[in-house]
Amino acid sequence: QVQLVESGGGLVQAGGSLRLSCAASGRTLSRYSMGWFRQAPGKEREFVAAISRSGGRTSYADSVKDRFTISRDNAKNTVYLQMNSLKPEDTAVYYCAVSVGVLTVTTPRQADYWGQGTQVTVSS
Repeated sequence: QVQLVESGGGLVQAGGSLRLSCAASGRTLSRYSMGWFRQAPGKEREFVAAISRSGGRTSYADSVKDRFTISRDNAKNTVYLQMNSLKPEDTAVYYCAVSVGVLTVTTPRQADYWGQGTQVTVSS
């Protein structure tokens, strides 16, 4: 079992920045590929960013490319999502997820464990 706890969400004005963190416990994080997803009200959960076990490979949704950066610190069992130039359409609950079996977790079906989510609200 892996327990994931996200933090760092909040309310920010358009153009601002936030950094989300996802701390894992229960298992060594380096065994898992990690990803961030988000879900806005009335919409399906969507992929945001992913990172491989070593951190050597990353992947981003087109909507966040060049604005968001995913990183991980396996020594701290933590993955991060740096979000810059935030837009109102980035407003959602953000979830981190881990996968045992894939190089990068880019769809919800690939995830084996989920965090509880953290709210990000971007005002215009």
